[in-house]
Formats: sequence, C-alpha cells, structure tokens
Amino acid sequence: MLRKVVISSFLNQVLVGIVENGRLAEFFMERDETSRIVGNIYKGKVENVLPGMAAAFVDLGLERNGFLYVADLPGERDRPINELVKKGQEILVQVAKEPEGSKGPRVEANISLPGRFMVLMPQEDTIGVSRQIPDPQERSRLRELAGQLKPEGMGLIVRTAACGRSAKELEEERNKLVKLWRQIEKQGRKRSAPALLYRDHDLIYRIMRDVVTDDTQAIIVDQPWIYDRIIDIRSKLHISPSIKVDLYQGEVALFDQLGLSRDLEKATHKRVWLNSGGYLIIDQTEALVSIDVNTGRYTGSKNLAETVLRTNLEAAHEIAKQLRLRNIGGIVIIDFIDMESARDRQLVLDALTKALAADKTKSHVLGFTQLGLVEMTRKKAKTRLSHLLETPCPQCGGAGSVLSCDTIAINTAQKIYSTAREPGVKSVHVSCHPLVAAVLIGKNRENLRLMRKQTGKKITITGCEEFELDYVEISHSVK
Repeated sequence: MLRKVVISSFLNQVLVGIVENGRLAEFFMERDETSRIVGNIYKGKVENVLPGMAAAFVDLGLERNGFLYVADLPGERDRPINELVKKGQEILVQVAKEPEGSKGPRVEANISLPGRFMVLMPQEDTIGVSRQIPDPQERSRLRELAGQLKPEGMGLIVRTAACGRSAKELEEERNKLVKLWRQIEKQGRKRSAPALLYRDHDLIYRIMRDVVTDDTQAIIVDQPWIYDRIIDIRSKLHISPSIKVDLYQGEVALFDQLGLSRDLEKATHKRVWLNSGGYLIIDQTEALVSIDVNTGRYTGSKNLAETVLRTNLEAAHEIAKQLRLRNIGGIVIIDFIDMESARDRQLVLDALTKALAADKTKSHVLGFTQLGLVEMTRKKAKTRLSHLLETPCPQCGGAGSVLSCDTIAINTAQKIYSTAREPGVKSVHVSCHPLVAAVLIGKNRENLRLMRKQTGKKITITGCEEFELDYVEISHSVK
C-alpha cells in the first residue's frame, strides 16, 4: 500500500491528511494546541458521585466537569462507584474524549503514557501486543521482551512500530516513560486540585509518534518550519531516515494540488457514490449513524441477486473507509440491499469485517438483526469530521449545517497563496463576509501580517455585510 502523510499550515492551524493509494484515508486538524485536552492528565476533585449512573463528575479546572465511568477506574470494577470514589476526593485522571455539545470531557483514571514503541500503563499490571502485528513469531518475541521490561506493578502495551526493534531501543523508551510518570506523580503530590499535571504533545509530534510507520513512503509539508520540526522529531523518535520528507513549494496550495481538498468536501456530503454506480446515504445523529445502500445507476449484467451482492460487497469496503475518514464512532446501523441468500449475507459481513481490520480504531460487527439491518459499533476515538469542519446553520436553526467560518477562511487562504504565487501578481484583494474576514485578518492582524510576509505581496481583506457566509471574491493586480 502506498502511504503518505501530508501536513499543511494556514492561519496558524495545522492540517494533516493520511493518503493511502492516492486517496485521503484520515484527516486531522488542530486549530490551537492549547485548546485540545485529549491526553492531558489532571489532578481533579470529585464534585458529585452518581450511583444510579455508575459515574462521577470531576472538577478539572475547565469550563465543564469531566465525566468518569466506573469502568474507567483501575482495580475492582464490579463494585458500586460510591465505594470507589467519594465527593471531595482528589484523583488523577486523563482526558479520553473532548467535550461535545452540552457534554463535558470523558475522563479515565486508568492513565496511559504513549511512546513510539510502547504505551506505559502506570496503574494496570498487564502486558499487551498491538493487534496490528500479525506475525506470530514477532508477537511472541515482543511479548517476552515486554515481560522483561515491564516495571513492577505497571503495565506495558507494545505498539506496531516496535516490530523489528531491539531490546535496547525498547528499554530506552521504557525508561523515558517511567521517568515521565515519576515527574507527573511528583507534580501531583505538590499541587492541589484542580490542576493540569501533563499536556500531551502537539499534532505534528503525535502524527510522527502514532501514525508514521515503516510503510510510510513520504511526508510532504508546505512550510519550512514544519520541515525542520519533522526532521528534528524523526531523529528523536528513531524513525527510519528512508522515509522521505519533502518541502512542497508549488504555486497551488498543497491540499488542492493532491486533490485532498476535494476529498474533504466529499466527506461532508450525505451521498457517497460507488464506482459501480451505486451509492451510500450517510445520516449522522447524536444517538447513532445510519447508512443506506442503494444500487443507483448500477443494473448489473446477469441477475438481480448478483447485482445486489456486488453492490453490497463494494458498499462494505466503502463504508469502512468512510467511517475512518469521517471519524464516526458509536452505534452504526447499515441497511444493505436485501439479500435472500444466507451465503450472500455472510459474504457481505466477512467483507465488512475484513475492511474494518485495516482501521486502528476498534470496531465490532454484531451481524444482521431480525429486520435485516447490520449492527456494528466503532470506538469514539476522535471528534467527528463534520464537527471539525462544519457548524450548525443559522439560517435553518440547526436542521442542517454549512462550512464554518474557520474552514471557509482556510479555503480562502489557500486561494490567496495560490493567487499570490502567479507570475506578475503585485497584490491580492479579498472581499468576504465580516466573520470570515475577522478570521483571515486574525487577532491584532496577526494572520494578515503572516500571509503578507510568506507571500511577499500586498494583501487586503474587506468585510462585506451583504455577502453570504460562504461567498468570497478574490481579485489581484499585476505589475
């Protein structure tokens, strides 16, 4: 599989695309590294204990309290939560999920500290090996090494990147993770709750640590500072120097050049076309996600049963890709086209399960219900793509959604850079909605100064009240 990592930066925001076989497979965006709290470790104070919900609310010093399930406490999980934690108790927790809507962040008392080759579990006496490592001999070797390296009373989970690594390399990382945990413990003893004890790394570092593997062909970036950072991180994390790092300096914005902007736009649409002419309809709600499969323009060549099977098999592979790209988690209900044959239904389930195996985020296919629907779950590991790129539409009262001001501003900034790089362009002028103009200009005109510095051209931004939110006019003058 041809795999590339593409990293771009606009308006002080970092965009990352994971490209597999020329197609966008995953997308990450970080607007402000300080606003992201997943992975952070806090010393919190228990505000309320709710035995009826088997949960507790923990004050983290943030806008909203963290939500702690009894299952996310170390030790005995079959006991009532009011026997395990008390109101006013100080407790170390790690944020597992960002706040969403009216819900506060989900937190866990099972702390995990990820490295490139392994994850340290300071409060869990366990050993694990990534399910992404298929070779039984390598799994056995790594499990034995983990048993030798595991600190007493702690746990180690071996990651995919550990394949082929020596005992010395794993031991060095183990020592760094244990040292980090001791520092966090020390901070916890010194500070009173609520307090932030540890902030996880920024997006670029996490991508290099968690996503870049030996099967990555290249990392393509569009800013010199990102290039320098990648080279530095590659050395610190012992990432193979055979993975090329390319600094893109073309006239067209990087995501546009590689077709990733188009892939992102398609990933916000409800309708997804299949190569055969069939299509999916993806509806996302708070409770669950429903996916409807249709034959569309595909009429087949032999008989109805074969047409339905082929469409459903293609849909199964596309559904796995869409779940990953759209960061969809929770309950998923799939309405495949009706199949009378039990054999055909099993083939479709097998195809779906196999396609999901390439996804690092855990999923579980439960099978067909009595109504002929497929039930499955996928772990809620990241914020949905729709929540990253879109905002509720003010015109329809939230019944639909449109691109957010930040997303429109990023798209506009890419066009500004592309226009400024055209031969003979002296200046670029942008007219847009005032809310978009405010993002483009930035606080204290910071973003505007940055664009002018990076392009070397005069750039002016004008807010027009009469413009629709997503309407932008870009003009330029020549020398």
